[in-house]
Amino acid sequence: MLKVSEKEFWFVVGSQGLYGQDVLDVVQGDAEKIIENLNASGSLPYKIIFKEVATTAEVITQIMKEANFEDKVAGVITWMHTFSPAKNWIRGTKLLQKPLLHLATQFGENIPWSTIDMDYMNTNQSAHGDREYGFINARLQKHNKIVVGYWKDEKVQSQIADWMDVAVAYGESFNIKVARFGDNMRNVAVTDGDKVEAQIKFGWTVDYFGIGDLVAEMKEVTDAEINATYKECEGMYDMVVGDNDPAFFEDHVKEQIRIEIALRKFMERGGYTAFTSNFEDLWGMKQLPGMAVQRLNAEGYGFAGEGDWKTAAIDRLIKIMAHNKLTGFMEDYTYDLRAGHEEILGSHMLEVDPTLASTKPRVEVHPLGIGDREDPARLIFDGSDGHGVVISMSDFGTEYKLLINSVDGSKPEVGAPHLPVARQLWVPEPGFHEGIHSWIENGGGHHTVISMNVKEQQVVDLAKMFDVEYVEIKK
Repeated sequence: MLKVSEKEFWFVVGSQGLYGQDVLDVVQGDAEKIIENLNASGSLPYKIIFKEVATTAEVITQIMKEANFEDKVAGVITWMHTFSPAKNWIRGTKLLQKPLLHLATQFGENIPWSTIDMDYMNTNQSAHGDREYGFINARLQKHNKIVVGYWKDEKVQSQIADWMDVAVAYGESFNIKVARFGDNMRNVAVTDGDKVEAQIKFGWTVDYFGIGDLVAEMKEVTDAEINATYKECEGMYDMVVGDNDPAFFEDHVKEQIRIEIALRKFMERGGYTAFTSNFEDLWGMKQLPGMAVQRLNAEGYGFAGEGDWKTAAIDRLIKIMAHNKLTGFMEDYTYDLRAGHEEILGSHMLEVDPTLASTKPRVEVHPLGIGDREDPARLIFDGSDGHGVVISMSDFGTEYKLLINSVDGSKPEVGAPHLPVARQLWVPEPGFHEGIHSWIENGGGHHTVISMNVKEQQVVDLAKMFDVEYVEIKK
């Protein structure tokens, strides 16, 4: 399974020297208690580290410089326990190159009416500090996340956790490397794009390789490696021989395993975490990669077909946010237009991500009319029920645009005995007709990433971190 390196988040508390050391000691003590409780809550995917009570511009600037330098720091969380003059934050905030979350909370949940005095008011004036600090972030157009509420509330902790996943994905985006085996499908428009701009804006390295590079790697795969993986597959999936001769079936499954092992070795050696294939470029290969792609998807590798490197990179990015659950490459294929039953059937010629499966995948071997090669093995399964999001990125010449469509996913209610691919149904928001109209009107692609483990707001937050244009299609 692909892993991201260990990450942490720094917690910085805003204050000023005006209140004296006794108050600053209280501020630090309260901050440490909040962090201890948040880390022990089990609600957060990453650890929070107390950094400092920041009272001067020099201290704040140094903290932000250090946060930029430390690779393990995925983002900074700030809290205004007292009033903190925001001019002190200008230089450091401008320098910060990592995601920023402003936690608008206070240590105590209620106002202690029977004992409250001006000492308490001066020590606990988060409402005052939030507005001063919030102004400078808005003035600097920082696009920081703001979470409001009592820090012990589940909703607040959930929002922090969601943002952490986005922040980690944002940082990891600059490490994404896409290996393209072959070019884009000829004459297709939406899968193309400016790779230089993508590297400038999103950090993606996109490298081309001839299919011969993969074929050479396949020749180095041993029978022992293939047989061990075949045995593993027998324990993971239903091996459905069907009308095939058993030897024919096994041979064609093992060819996909050969491709899988070669792809993994190639990408591990080059540091690639996403890849593309193209059925028009299979010289020297017996099959179009099918089950091979799906099993690598299950490990966290991003993928898209027909050379679509943008969607492959987005797939890897969203998989990081989703912890590789219920997330994968998808293609809008067929409509159900019956009144009251309107749905979109999503699939692909082979490569549907098994993290979306609600049923045990079956290994089957069937002919494929596209690619002019031998019958490829593939994993077949039904998708999942649940609320989700469908994401597409398109290059409009002057900018990239991210389309974010909330959807309600479902698995088929009836069998499809003659459809030899995995499938996922969904209904777009705000409704079938309106959702499709908005998608087409805004130039959304036919290649997407679907996730039922990522929230729409997380994708919006990600778009804001990249400062990329986005369109939300939802209720």
